[in-house]
Amino acid sequence: MPDQRDPAPYDALLLLSFGGPEGPDDVVPFLENVTRGRGIPKERLKEVGQHYFLFGGVSPINEQNRALLDALRKDFAEQGMGGPGGLPVYWGNRNWAPYLTDTLREMAADGRRRIAVLATSAYASYSGCRQYRENLADALAALEAEGIEPPRVDKLRHYFNHPGFVRPMVDGVLKSLADLPPVVRAGAHLAFTTHSIPTAAADTSGPADEHGDGGAYVAQHLDVARLIAETVREETGVEHPWQLVYQSRSGAPHIPWLEPDICDHLEALHGAGAPAVVMVPIGFVSDHMEVLYDLDTEATAKAAELGLPVARSATVGADPRFAAAVRELLLERVATERGRAVERCALGVLGPSHDLCPVGCCPARSPKPAAAGADSPYA
Repeated sequence: MPDQRDPAPYDALLLLSFGGPEGPDDVVPFLENVTRGRGIPKERLKEVGQHYFLFGGVSPINEQNRALLDALRKDFAEQGMGGPGGLPVYWGNRNWAPYLTDTLREMAADGRRRIAVLATSAYASYSGCRQYRENLADALAALEAEGIEPPRVDKLRHYFNHPGFVRPMVDGVLKSLADLPPVVRAGAHLAFTTHSIPTAAADTSGPADEHGDGGAYVAQHLDVARLIAETVREETGVEHPWQLVYQSRSGAPHIPWLEPDICDHLEALHGAGAPAVVMVPIGFVSDHMEVLYDLDTEATAKAAELGLPVARSATVGADPRFAAAVRELLLERVATERGRAVERCALGVLGPSHDLCPVGCCPARSPKPAAAGADSPYA
């Protein structure tokens, strides 16, 4: 690894996230941002927004990002990376304040010229990677239109199989198993959950022709699920049956999406006599609305209806080990940009992801410019 006190060529880190409403009046405008260009009526958005209204119109994602910002700044400062105060860390969202374009404008005004970007999405897919890169390109173009020289942005690689991401989830599963009644603990199934996406988007995720059906999106999630299940078996001596399942489907009924849904899976497990289930949201960095509602509310209610004991394990959130992993990912990229060989941390069988998304990776239905990739218009 290069000197931990010197993150050059980078002079800042940008935490790039989805965003979420912070009050009832924000819900519909936020959903309008998320669905822009799809022609969805406002009345329909109000119906969709009921998940948020159940929690006072507040998504937990922004507060969780603030906690992650604090953890990153603390880690950088304690490790002396970027000087005594640590490498500057900024935050920008795709769909709500602080908006990405505003944050990049601020960074440019602060003199930041080379920015590493951490997206709060660990896996390859259009919505989890390329769409973030498209948003970066749009924001950089907006700065150019204002006469501001845009900084260079480099997105850090996918971190789904980094030990600092995987180990906190292992510990979450162990805690959830311990919280189950002893009579059902040993026979508990593990339901690893992630966001469902259209099968067509899954099949084309990652570099073309590398992973087969389900693309990199499914392959990466399966690798993480297998890692967690095997580690739990090694540390408890109990082999828990497991399956990758999906949640939070939002598309038209006639379009095929990844299945099975978590609630359907709970019904199937109950019918097969499973004594208990631990729901493990490996597809999500933090306990945001899709975890809070789709698992803690909807799926938990389904389990109660079935009389099936369930527990839900924690996401990584602002775990200090994840903050340290981000530092390691940044230092990997520093070494690469300096032309040095570096050992990349990765568990499982897939190995570390690429630094630079290749042309055709996770394609959009309508091609758009995307920054921080081999096809980026911004060198």
